[in-house]
Amino acid sequence: MSRSGEDALIARYFAPLAGEGADGLRDDAATLTPSPGHDLVLTADAVVAGVHYFPDDPPGSIARKALGVNLSDLAAKGAAPRGFLLTLALPDDWTEDWLAGFAAGLGTAAAAFGCPLLGGDTVRAAGPALIGVTAIGELPAGSILRRKAAREGDLLCVSGTIGDAALGLALRLNPDAPWAAALAGEERAFLADRYLHPRPRLALAPHLRGHARAAMDVSDGLAGDLAKMLDGLGLTVRVDEENVPLSPAARHAVASDPSLVETVLTGGDDYELLFAVAPDAIDGLREQASATGVPITVLGRIERGEGPPVFLDRAGRPTVFANRSFAHFR
Repeated sequence: MSRSGEDALIARYFAPLAGEGADGLRDDAATLTPSPGHDLVLTADAVVAGVHYFPDDPPGSIARKALGVNLSDLAAKGAAPRGFLLTLALPDDWTEDWLAGFAAGLGTAAAAFGCPLLGGDTVRAAGPALIGVTAIGELPAGSILRRKAAREGDLLCVSGTIGDAALGLALRLNPDAPWAAALAGEERAFLADRYLHPRPRLALAPHLRGHARAAMDVSDGLAGDLAKMLDGLGLTVRVDEENVPLSPAARHAVASDPSLVETVLTGGDDYELLFAVAPDAIDGLREQASATGVPITVLGRIERGEGPPVFLDRAGRPTVFANRSFAHFR
């Protein structure tokens, strides 16, 4: 089957996703005006075949991941989505069927998250497929949540549950592992879905902006990202591993194989929100978070100290990790 040229691909698959200011993707640039009294927030992340996703993953799922990981960054800043730019580098063996599935998944995610396509570029890749997204959000002027703004005495909190995506990846890599065999079919499906489809916590964004002092999303593992948040501030925290929120599926997996605790705490792809809150603000935030359906959990209290955060097992012993987080250039 012959493949369309770039202009035809854009018109067929991506122009229908274009938002206001994009001129139907018929130009080389788009316009975007922030709401009065608001700042724009910009973030960019790329996903690469064989690094961030499996090349045989469903193309619609790949699209949802590419957009979702960027919107997670916006949520951590307290921002609401306004639109995104897409760079799509396709390998030599791409097909129209793959691109149709990708565009369909991208359109579904863009509509669900209220984040239309504003522009981008489609090119041929010299190697594996690369999908780059630049997401643009907005928030009231001067209200952005920064990563390194926690203070001594703040409560360290996290949204949702931790470790599901890392366990989903472990299942994909070794579906016959003894601990995997102990899981029910719906538990395996849940973990696999959490790996394939990040859930950016956009509903929490405005509430964090009103209550949290510092925030970031958990993309490279809870242990490693927590260290990034506190590094250089002269602050640390002790986290009882029993306080880390786990889904029923993850809890069952760890009960079957306790060594999976390290996977849960360092594996990455959670796309939950990690944030510091003053003690007198936690009750108000809990109430508002409950209304969104996204639970939040207090992991510990930030204190003065040097060195990375300490995770304590059931016996109160510090856990030693082989690697604290995912790293591209290790």
